[in-house]
Amino acid sequence: MSAGVAGSGASVPARTPAHALAARRARARLGLVALVVLVVALSILALGAGAVAIPPGRVVAILRDAATGAGEVATRDALVVTGIRLPRLLMGLLVGAALAVAGALMQGLFRNPLADPGLVGVSSGAGLAAGVTIVLGERLVPASLGIDPFALLPIGAFLGGLASTLVLYAIATRNGRTSIATMLLAGIALGALAGAASGVLAYVSDDRQLRDLTFWSLGSLGGATWAKLAVIAPILLATLAATPILARALNALVLGEAEAYHLGIAVERAKAAIVVLVAAAVGASVAAAGVIGFVGIVVPHLLRLVVGPDHRVLLPASALLGAGLLVGADLVARTVVAPAELPIGIVTAAIGAPFFLWLLLRRRGLFP
Repeated sequence: MSAGVAGSGASVPARTPAHALAARRARARLGLVALVVLVVALSILALGAGAVAIPPGRVVAILRDAATGAGEVATRDALVVTGIRLPRLLMGLLVGAALAVAGALMQGLFRNPLADPGLVGVSSGAGLAAGVTIVLGERLVPASLGIDPFALLPIGAFLGGLASTLVLYAIATRNGRTSIATMLLAGIALGALAGAASGVLAYVSDDRQLRDLTFWSLGSLGGATWAKLAVIAPILLATLAATPILARALNALVLGEAEAYHLGIAVERAKAAIVVLVAAAVGASVAAAGVIGFVGIVVPHLLRLVVGPDHRVLLPASALLGAGLLVGADLVARTVVAPAELPIGIVTAAIGAPFFLWLLLRRRGLFP
């Protein structure tokens, strides 16, 4: 019997694996293009929205003039866009991309879609280390060295995120197998310990340090400047540039560590690289914008439903959607209670917490 629909006048060719693969690749390319368009549109909207409203066409003209050095670059609108909103936008794009990619890396490492740097205590560890740097940095680093304490924040947050990731992985993994239940419980414990230590820091800090600690705990892009961006951007860009190298290893790890080893993957080296990259991405993000949760779990899981589980596509797609999500959340934070500003961590939690609950209920079969 020919491949077709019985009783119909025309024969329908069977869908071969090659056709399915081609369709998946086409869908992935279309998804990436759509994400690029989304990020560009949100970026232009974010640069124009605020107390000084600037039309999108004017925003594009200002950016063009700033890039070419032509036109009026010292007008009020140009100063607002290039001096205030552009560094904030770039910081949001980098932090959102880094957090989403870190979530995709952790989910690939633990082979579970519920893994997330914020849920399992990595962000809390990075935030605690950043808090230590804020409160004790001036005491630990002599003023005679002329080192800006803020320059130590990425280093401190990176070390805190790295320590949390290593402890979590050591606790949750036995005989090459990682327990998701142990991972979540260990993450809760690590987060509680970090919260207690942060409370001690808040108790011994002065008024300025207490305000800074509150900023880190709630998350915000309000402190973004070109100087801070110059410190944070190289770390985040290097992290994002290195992640595609691990795509093949992550695809192999989905099958299991033994299978990945037989496929020629240096499993232990790949796991170490993933741990370091997650710590760098989360640490630098916390140093730049404080603790921002749920980006790392919402973005990769949502994209798996659209572009599939191939990390060669999932990682760049996560970077794009994470950047767009955080820029959109920051836009909401700046405008929903204007002229005041909501902490961006509240907005991402309002989006991510219901999504996480839906994931849990879906895994139990209570939702389709």
